[in-house]
Amino acid sequence: MTTTDHPINYPFPGGGTDDYVALNPSAERAGLADSEPLVRVRLPYGGDAWLARRYEDVKLVLGDTRFSRAAAFGKDVPRSFPVIREDKTLLDMDPPDHTRLRRLATKAFTSKRVETLRPRVHQIVNTLFDEMIAKGAPADLMSSVSWPLPITVICEMLGVPYEDREKFRAWTDASLAISAFTPEEIEQATRNLTDYMAGLLRQRRENPKDDLLTALMQAQDNDDRLDPDEVVQLAAALLVGGHETTANQFGNFVFSLFDHPEELAKLRANPDTVNAAVEELLRHTPLSASGGFVRIATENVEVGGTTVRAGEGVFADVVAANRDPRRFDDGQELKLDREPIGHIAFGHGVHHCIGAQLARMELQVALGTLIRRFPDLSLAVDAQDAPWKHGRLVRGLQELPVTWSEVRE
Repeated sequence: MTTTDHPINYPFPGGGTDDYVALNPSAERAGLADSEPLVRVRLPYGGDAWLARRYEDVKLVLGDTRFSRAAAFGKDVPRSFPVIREDKTLLDMDPPDHTRLRRLATKAFTSKRVETLRPRVHQIVNTLFDEMIAKGAPADLMSSVSWPLPITVICEMLGVPYEDREKFRAWTDASLAISAFTPEEIEQATRNLTDYMAGLLRQRRENPKDDLLTALMQAQDNDDRLDPDEVVQLAAALLVGGHETTANQFGNFVFSLFDHPEELAKLRANPDTVNAAVEELLRHTPLSASGGFVRIATENVEVGGTTVRAGEGVFADVVAANRDPRRFDDGQELKLDREPIGHIAFGHGVHHCIGAQLARMELQVALGTLIRRFPDLSLAVDAQDAPWKHGRLVRGLQELPVTWSEVRE
C-alpha cells in the first residue's frame, strides 16, 4: 500500500503538534526516509498535498520556478496553520516581483558586510555572558543570551528601538503560531507588527538615520515600482527573520550538544572547529515544526519518479533532506567533524534565507564563546524536564536552564 491512495496526516507527530519531543524527528518521519520518494499527505487545513523528502527532490521543489509560492497566496491551500495569509511578503512572491523587492535588502546581508559586524557581535556576546555570570548559576541561557543577541544585532541594523523588544517579540511569537494562539490573535499580532514597522518607516522619512529602515524608505521614495505596503512587509520580515530563528537555533544547538556528550567533548577539545560544528548542527538540528509553506505546481512536473500535476501542492521536508543517507553518510547521526557538503538548512533557490550569513556568523560567535568561556557548562535540569514551546511554526525551548563551576575570561 502506498500513501498515494491513502494520505497520511502531516505534520507528522514530532513536527508541530503538542506531542513532539525535543529535537527528535518522529519514528514515522524517520521511517519514511527510505520508502516512497514522494508521499501523499493530508494537512490540517486546505486538503491534501505531496511531500518531497529526498535531498535531490527537495532541492528540485525549492529551486524550480515551476513550483510557485505566489500561486498559493491568499488561497485555501494545504497548510498547517489556520489563517489564510493576506499580507504578501517575500515568501509569497515569485520572480520578478520577488527579485525586485529582495534586491532592496540584499546588500546589507552579504558575506562581506556581515564580517564587518563580527567584532560588534563578539562584544555583545561577551557582555551578555558577563551579565549571566554576574547573576550566578543556574541561569536561563535563552533569556540571557539566545534572545538578546540576535535582537540586539537586528535592531541595530534596521534601526528598531531595542526597548521595544518585548512588544515585537510577543507579536512575532503569535504571528508565527500554529495552535498556540487563536486565529484572531494571530491576525491581530500580524497587524500590530506591520503597523509598528510602518510607523518606524514614516519616522525615517522625516528623520533619516544611518540604518536599513532609512535605506528602505529612501528606496521606496525613489522607485515608482515599489509599493509602500511591500516595503513595510519587507521591513517586518527582516525584523522577524533577523531574530526568531537564530534565537531558537542557538538554544537548540546547545541542547543538542548536551544530548551528544561525545560530540560536545570533541568541540571542547578543538574549539577552533566551531565553524564546521555550526554547519553540522545546522544540518542535523530540525528547526521547522510545521511542514513549512506549500508550493503550487504551475505545470506537470516529475519529482522522484512521480508526476505532480499542475495545480497540486508540494511541501519540501528540509529536515529529512538534510539527513538523507543518499547524500549524507550516517545522516541521522550528529558528527561535528563531518565535512560540510551542502546542507540546505537555509533553504535553496530564490527563497534561500536572505539573512543566512548573519545567522551563521552569530551562531559561530555565540557557540565559540560559550565553548571557550564555560568549559563545564551543563544542563541544570534533567533533559526531559527542559520546557519546549508548542504550537509554533519554529521549534525552540521556553527556557534552557544551565549551570557551571568554572569560567574563563
